[in-house]
Amino acid sequence: MKKSIWVSLMIVMISSIVLSACGSSGNNTNAGNAGSAATNGEASDTADAKPVNLGFFAPQGKAPLEDNDYTKYIEQKFNVKIKWDLAPTDALVDRRQLLLASGDYPEVFLEGKFTNSDLMTYGKQGVLVPLNELIDKYAPNLKAMMDKKPYLKEAMTAPDGNIYGIPRFNECYHCTFSQKYWMNKEWLDKVGLAVPKTTDELYNVLKAFKTKDPNGNGKADEIPMTGAPNKYVWNGNVDSFLMNAFIYNDNDKYLTVTDGKIDFAANKPEWKEGLAYMHKLYSEGLIDKASFTQNDQAVGQLGNREGDEVVGSITTALLSYLVDTYDDKKTRSKHWVIVPPLKGPNGVQLAGMSQGFGEFAMAITNKASEAQQIAAIKIADYAFSEEGALFSEYGVKEGTGWKKANADEMNIDGKPAKYSFANLAPVDPNVVRNDSWSLLGPKDLSKDFRDLFATAQDPLTGAGYEKRLADATSAYAPYAPKESYPSSAFVRPEDTDTMAQLATSIKDYVQSNMAQFIIGDKNLDKDWDSYVKGFDGLNLPQYIQIYQSAIEKK
Repeated sequence: MKKSIWVSLMIVMISSIVLSACGSSGNNTNAGNAGSAATNGEASDTADAKPVNLGFFAPQGKAPLEDNDYTKYIEQKFNVKIKWDLAPTDALVDRRQLLLASGDYPEVFLEGKFTNSDLMTYGKQGVLVPLNELIDKYAPNLKAMMDKKPYLKEAMTAPDGNIYGIPRFNECYHCTFSQKYWMNKEWLDKVGLAVPKTTDELYNVLKAFKTKDPNGNGKADEIPMTGAPNKYVWNGNVDSFLMNAFIYNDNDKYLTVTDGKIDFAANKPEWKEGLAYMHKLYSEGLIDKASFTQNDQAVGQLGNREGDEVVGSITTALLSYLVDTYDDKKTRSKHWVIVPPLKGPNGVQLAGMSQGFGEFAMAITNKASEAQQIAAIKIADYAFSEEGALFSEYGVKEGTGWKKANADEMNIDGKPAKYSFANLAPVDPNVVRNDSWSLLGPKDLSKDFRDLFATAQDPLTGAGYEKRLADATSAYAPYAPKESYPSSAFVRPEDTDTMAQLATSIKDYVQSNMAQFIIGDKNLDKDWDSYVKGFDGLNLPQYIQIYQSAIEKK
């Protein structure tokens, strides 16, 4: 298995998305010609009705989607015939844009990689149809999910009040609070200290790791804390965890929210205090110098090296970046524990969080007749039912991608499970599975759905690693900020290009200066005011205002 469960799950799922070569869309009847649908056999509840022809745009995979078991199942269930227009994943957006520019686009975009601004732009142009009424009438499962998870409905609704796309709703166990910190409990025991609860206690722990030879080899080779840039290791940058003991750090936009009012974190005095703390750790050799440059392979080699263990702690969402958590014959990972959010000198104790909102996985175009729109929304809604989510993600046949759980199988919370992945029929590794859509299309991957599945109950085993991550996430949940900026907020189309430039320049500026302050290339006493002044030239007020308008849907 891969060293990152999240990466490995994504690879497995994506590899099972089964697709074929590009083709043209199906029926291009305009929505205004709904009356002609019946003559095309597109809308009827009778057993002998002709199927509704429906064009789907989607990414191309390793097996033909028209032969996919789930495709065949929904075609029969909803009396449709899907014609696939496929594009390579790395050219998906370019192909989508060409279709839209030519006017020869299909009735449905499935995985069109539409951003919020894209949806607003094409919705305003009338290319994408509003889905509000269709959801009200024909999507009871999705509607129930929107009622149950109000932030989902908020995230789906554009500033004009319309819904133009349906997302894949994904609440993975370890994603909500992924700015984590892990520590070597064996070393803690050797130096006679407990898991730290404050920034002062952490300093004492790291100092002991450096000076008291916890690996017992008589060498000063211990690395008290390591990390890596976020682009290599998920939330591996040391500030993603440490700064939250001083001021909220979302590790992306650097925004805070108080009573609905947006502000910027990375120019505040509390941010300076956090930088001073990290500089202290770095200057005393407690933070690995490689933390600002090394990639995931280097981190794995450091943690899994033969001989004496040299790492005492790491900032990362997934412990599996550092040590092998899957091979039960390797025991090094078993003595690592999660460190909950630390309390800073001013009582700040926060956990960086994100919501489970995935990409907009489906949009319906104005080429769809009324019957085609109804068929498409019903297909999407089915994947928000328990059965539909199960079949769509794991296959329609029990025993291959899933099975009913035994009475003694428990879920992530130790409660009786309904489904299981254990003891499934063996699959030929040389044959590409073609029985589900896996990570294709909108569907329910909420925590409620995930809780239906069994998992190993020992979190220190390879099979129980997902439970270990879930347990670690639970330790962070009590420290969620009262408000945080929703990643799914709609930035106005007219602001998209401006925001792309502002966000890149501001993020680069924050991160480059942060590294310089921590390392000591810049002096906080002498250079802080100049750093703060530098945001004036980056149009920080406009950056904040655009995001403010986005959450206010103005």
